[in-house]
Amino acid sequence: MDLDVFVMTHRAEWDRLDHLLRRGRHLTGAETDELVALYQRTATHLSLIQSSAPDPMVTARLTQLVARARSTVTGTRRASWKDAARFLTAGFPAAIYRSRHWWIPTAVLSTVLAAIIGWWIGTHPEVQSAIAAPDELRQLTRPGGEYETYYSSHPAASFAAQVWTNNAQAAAMCLVLGAFLCVPVLWILFLNMANLGVGIGLMSSAGRLDTFLGLVLPHGLLELTAVFVAAGTGLRLGWTLIDPGPQSRRAALAQQGRAALGMAMGLALVLFVSGLIEGFVTPSGLPTWARITIGIVAELAFLAYVYVLGGRAARAGDVGDVDAFERSAELPTAA
Repeated sequence: MDLDVFVMTHRAEWDRLDHLLRRGRHLTGAETDELVALYQRTATHLSLIQSSAPDPMVTARLTQLVARARSTVTGTRRASWKDAARFLTAGFPAAIYRSRHWWIPTAVLSTVLAAIIGWWIGTHPEVQSAIAAPDELRQLTRPGGEYETYYSSHPAASFAAQVWTNNAQAAAMCLVLGAFLCVPVLWILFLNMANLGVGIGLMSSAGRLDTFLGLVLPHGLLELTAVFVAAGTGLRLGWTLIDPGPQSRRAALAQQGRAALGMAMGLALVLFVSGLIEGFVTPSGLPTWARITIGIVAELAFLAYVYVLGGRAARAGDVGDVDAFERSAELPTAA
């Protein structure tokens, strides 16, 4: 395609579209119809130039024109409480449900890794001595030691807020960094499981594993599930770069990226609940069985939420993406 000839042929149409867009709401019915037709033709021109003779200046101008025209033709839409309710009852749980083949294996393998690290540390005194001096280890694991006082070292409200912030950041990093071919996500998972494994190993070597689990399980079940969901989604996002499936790589990555963004907002709410449990239930004077029961109930409620609401929405075709009319237009691809 001769770009100069193409531009000269269609420049008058582009200028006319720009003129109509500048007039805004002061258009007659015929001019509105003309704007829609020019918008469609200009979008086609942009596609042709991008695929045949990409020129930065022409592409930039037409991209801006098409975006402005699309906004004018389709109008703008404000988010409402109905959108938030739909996200929480369909979009978010559907996205988690559809990615279960990623986060469930992630959860199983990560838990096994933490258990292996805990067993290795708990059964090898030389490894324990490499972690810290004997006096420091006793300070960590003794009754009333640092492992126990950690959960009551700050006022419950501020501690819950701090925990929520830290966990939300970790989940967001897993979601975002998945685009870097999964490697950062695996590293974040390893660090989390290594920390958990160290606690298991040191407390089991001191004969206080039951105390440690009584402190970790009330909030840890829901908290770790949220981290596993984030990590699994991040890994799925990274794998999309390698194998986008029937879609183009750009379209597949955009869809998974939008779903991951929604996932980040939803998981922030899940981690908020986990933070409340960690701040108010874990350090409370409730019996161990009662605290663990609260953690199990919270975990089962989350899984029911995912598999009941999410499964229903997924079977209805919801993929956790934004509605079709809110997405950018995509060029058709060959089968």
